Amino acid sequence: MTNEEKIPDHLIDELLAGRDAKEVFSREGLLDELKQALAERILNAEMDVHLDSDEGRARGNHRNGHSQKTVLTENGSLPLLIPRDRQGRFEPQLIEKYRRRFPDFDRKIIALYARGLSTREIQAHVRELYGIEISPALVSAVTDAVYDEVSAWQSRPLEQVYAVVFFDALRVKIRSEGRVNNQAVYLAIGVRCTGHREILGLWIEQNEGANFWLGVMNELQGRGTEDVLIAVVDGLKGFPEAIEAVFPKATVQTCIVHLLRNSMKFASWKERKHLAAALKPIYGAPTEKQARIELDRFANGEWGQKYPPVTQSWERHWEQVIPFFAFSKPIRRMIYTTNAIESLHSQVRRAVRKRGHFPNERAASKLIYLALQQAQAKWTNPPPFWHEAKNQFAIRFEERFILDD
Repeated sequence: MTNEEKIPDHLIDELLAGRDAKEVFSREGLLDELKQALAERILNAEMDVHLDSDEGRARGNHRNGHSQKTVLTENGSLPLLIPRDRQGRFEPQLIEKYRRRFPDFDRKIIALYARGLSTREIQAHVRELYGIEISPALVSAVTDAVYDEVSAWQSRPLEQVYAVVFFDALRVKIRSEGRVNNQAVYLAIGVRCTGHREILGLWIEQNEGANFWLGVMNELQGRGTEDVLIAVVDGLKGFPEAIEAVFPKATVQTCIVHLLRNSMKFASWKERKHLAAALKPIYGAPTEKQARIELDRFANGEWGQKYPPVTQSWERHWEQVIPFFAFSKPIRRMIYTTNAIESLHSQVRRAVRKRGHFPNERAASKLIYLALQQAQAKWTNPPPFWHEAKNQFAIRFEERFILDD
């Protein structure tokens, strides 16, 4: 706010005259009075515009007193006088008809829900902070409106080309047919040719397979994506085939981080650091040939002999690991650095952990969507190393790498 925009001192003096300073910020104090006065001033201005419209003048419409209405705000309840017109055609925009909550109050409830609080926990939180008694049904009604946002978001148009798309999954507990089961929530995180990241969608599926993955790929294509340069997956069966069926030019790359994470599961906590160091020469190799030599060396070495399943895991996914070694260092770094994904999962897991389990898929979709939006809001800029990677993408993929004008 500039000096010219500040409220004049003499006006502040008039507002504070004869008031106890301690009560200015209290409930029903000066700030609530100002909010009430400003809201009623806006509502009356809306009525003036309504009556002065061509329709209002043509019908000879005029004011017809007020009706009293109490609305909920983030600071408590607020009584308002809502102007009425003779013909009952006035539709206020500040507080819509039949609405008893300011939009900022709804946003507070949704923010609490996004952090994993249950409806009754939100009810208690609002009671404690604002002195307002709301029902769990009201919380459910507010959060249910989010599902419309989820549906619109899930069907929104996408970019024509994505430089990289990471497909990843996390597990949540969802009640179904009277039982609580672990279900997978699959996320697609796209990196545009500008380097900016976005979450393309989320899908909940209990029995994933080739048909499910093919449906996901067809959905992305139907929303406008024509090409994916590099698809990074976590080695799920049928996934690479589904990607190649819809995006035949895509390079499918098994996520190195997932391979490492799966390898660590075989070792004890004390051994994991040493096992990771033994695996590093494989994915750090400059060429596929050298990587193959390093994998054989690992298999015949101390850790490979101690944990044969680790070698077997790398062998099973080797065809999707190979593309990694053809990329330059900047591109490798782009598809290997998964800080954004790990941070995203961490935020979603924090919200999910507080809930324990969800009553249905709809409830899970709402909460996960809100957590995703909070995380994505921080993705304002491309990674610092994107400029170098961008040049390499342009050289390697030529006309397929489409930059926005």
